[in-house]
Amino acid sequence: MTSVAGIEIVQESAPRAALEPLTALVADELQAVNRVILQHMNSQVSLIPQLAGHIIAAGGKRLRPILTLASAQLCGYQGRRHIHLAACVEFIHTATLLHDDVVDQSNLRRGLATANALWGNQPSVLVGDFLFSRAFQLMVADGSLKVLKILSDASAVIAEGEVQQLITSNDTATSEKDYLAVVGAKTAALFSAACRIGAVVSERPEDEEFALESYGRNFGIAFQIIDDLLDYSARQAELGKTIGDDFREGKISLPVILAFARADDGEKAFWRRCLESMEQSESDLTHAIELMRRHGVLADTAAYARAYASDARDALAAFPPSPIKKEMLDIIDFCVERAY
Repeated sequence: MTSVAGIEIVQESAPRAALEPLTALVADELQAVNRVILQHMNSQVSLIPQLAGHIIAAGGKRLRPILTLASAQLCGYQGRRHIHLAACVEFIHTATLLHDDVVDQSNLRRGLATANALWGNQPSVLVGDFLFSRAFQLMVADGSLKVLKILSDASAVIAEGEVQQLITSNDTATSEKDYLAVVGAKTAALFSAACRIGAVVSERPEDEEFALESYGRNFGIAFQIIDDLLDYSARQAELGKTIGDDFREGKISLPVILAFARADDGEKAFWRRCLESMEQSESDLTHAIELMRRHGVLADTAAYARAYASDARDALAAFPPSPIKKEMLDIIDFCVERAY
């Protein structure tokens, strides 16, 4: 636990075993990132650190900034620029979470009340804007136009993905291509940028930049596909997490798209009622999961994720063996194995 100015950042006490070795390899730098986060989310407007601290403290495993730290280490970087840039990545991610929860009208995140549930929509949106601004201040302070372009482009793509998801929300006609475009923008864009800047600060050749960008992009897509699968998985319930949140919100994810494509007319009517008309009964989630199992949807969704995971592994082939490379490969397996 790290505390500055009375605000605490709590690391998850027991990250999944496959992630622990990678976290350990960057542990000292990650603590430095936490200090930068705390320093830059402070404000004389007391609501800002209070609200920002709430969501950052509940913020999981810091996977995206860990990827920046790990990528820099993979490239042999010895400086400190990546510390502030990893904090920048986390600010961008956190800002999008604040905005997402408002758009989705979510009341819970990782089992805790969301900021919008506690403080309302307006403060959540505005503090999200504040964190975006802090992220851009960190980019400018770094002094690299290339870094600024990579991270600002990623921020713009994320916003486009948010709007695209809004357009496809509750639309059972959404295609796999549409879904992957949203995932590529909303999730994979920041994963790929977080990894690429590790090579940029290390002043490595562009082929290494693009290799890390490809690793991050494919890892991010696989990560999101598995997240969407888990919303319909007994594995999620075994982990003590709620299942069916996406279903209740009418989110059109890959499992839904595959199930709808394989459905007969009666099943299509069921999906339209539940996800387009949002007329749901207590038994509908159970029936939705039964339909997915009947049509082999969950296994095929996992297969999609494994294909992207394989591409992520291949992207690191250009780098020589090292402890950090081994753990960057292992977290890909961690990502996919969450489904089992």
